[in-house]
Amino acid sequence: MRIDSPTLNRYTKMASSAPKLPGKLGDPTLTLATDPRLDPRLREVLEDYGISDWGDMASTDQEPSLEEILDGVAEAEAMSDALYAGIFASLPPVPGVARRSEAIEGVDGNEIRLYIHEPEHEPEQRAGPLPGIVHTHGGGMVLMTARDPQYVRWRDELAASGLCVIGVEFRNAAGKLGNHPFPAGLNDCASGARWAYRNRDALGISNIVISGESGGGNLCLATALKANREGWIGEIAGVYSCCPYISGTYNPPPPELVSLLENDLMGTRSLTQQWATAYDPGGANARNPLAWPYHAMPDDLAGLPPHTVSVNELDELRDEGLLYARKLMAAGVPTISRTVNGTHHGGDTEYWGAVPHVCRATVRDIRGFAASL
Repeated sequence: MRIDSPTLNRYTKMASSAPKLPGKLGDPTLTLATDPRLDPRLREVLEDYGISDWGDMASTDQEPSLEEILDGVAEAEAMSDALYAGIFASLPPVPGVARRSEAIEGVDGNEIRLYIHEPEHEPEQRAGPLPGIVHTHGGGMVLMTARDPQYVRWRDELAASGLCVIGVEFRNAAGKLGNHPFPAGLNDCASGARWAYRNRDALGISNIVISGESGGGNLCLATALKANREGWIGEIAGVYSCCPYISGTYNPPPPELVSLLENDLMGTRSLTQQWATAYDPGGANARNPLAWPYHAMPDDLAGLPPHTVSVNELDELRDEGLLYARKLMAAGVPTISRTVNGTHHGGDTEYWGAVPHVCRATVRDIRGFAASL
C-alpha cells in the first residue's frame, strides 16, 4: 500500500491506534480471502479461481503509457473470460426465458446490438405489460461484453422474475469492443434506452428502468444525467445502480472515500485508476458528471426519477456509491441506499453458484423497485 500522501498517512495512524477498525484500516496485512467479514461461500470461489490476484495485472510503472494500459486491459479481459466461463459452465439454464436480439443504429451512426430477454409468453399473451430493464453491463467501461455468460445469466434471472430486459452491447474504451473512450459507450446506452422507450408497446413494457453494475452502474447513472441534461428524462422511470464505479479518482484516493483504503483487499487501486485513464485518456472529463457521476452537482440531479444505489460491504467502491446516494437525497430525488453485507464487488450479481440466495435477493429488489414505479 502506498503511504506517500497525507490521506494514507492519516489512516495508517488511525489503524495503529484503533486496531479494531474494519478491513485494512485495522489490519494492513488483510486480504479479501482472509477478511472475516466475507461470506465463507464466496471465499471458496476466491480460492478456486484466484480472484485475489487481479491487482497483479496493474502496470508497475508509476505513469504507464496509454498503450501499456490498453495491453493490461486486454490481459484482464482474457482472465475474465476464463474465470466466468468456469464459474457459469456448471450452472443449469434458467427456465421459462425467451431470448432474441435487435440491431439498431446509435446516435453516432454505429450499429448497436441489443439482447432482449423476457418471459416465454408473447407480449399479447401476458396479463399486462411488464416493467422493462435496460441493462448496462459491468467491466469498468473498458472490457467485457453483453454476450459474456455472467451477463446472459443476469438478464435471464431478471427476465424469469417477470421483467423484460434489454442488454446494450455498448462500445468499450478498450478490449475486444474498443478502443472507444468516453462518450462512445454512454452514447450507445442512451441510444438503447431511447429505442426501448420508442418500442415499449411492441415490447409489452410498462416503464423503463436503467440498471447496471460496476462500470454499468456508472453508465446507468450517467444515462439518466444525460437524459436530464438533454430533456428526455421523462422516458426513464427509475435507475437501479449496483456497485457503481463513478469517482474516477482512485490512486491516491480522495479522503472521503474511506472504502478505497479499508477494502483495498486485492490491491486493485492502481488497476482501477488505469482503467479510468483508458476511459478518459488525458483526463479532460475528470470532473464531468457524464463521465464520472460522482461529481454531479445539485442542478445535475434535480428532477431525476427514483433511484436505488446498491453497494457491497467489502467493495473498494462502496463509499462513492453511498455518497452519490446522499447527493441524490439532498437534491430531492427519491432514493434507496442499500448495502449487501458479506460481499465483495459484484458479489450479489455474479456468484450464482456460491450465493444464489444473495443474488436472488438483488433480483427481487430490482423487480420490486421496477414494479413500484
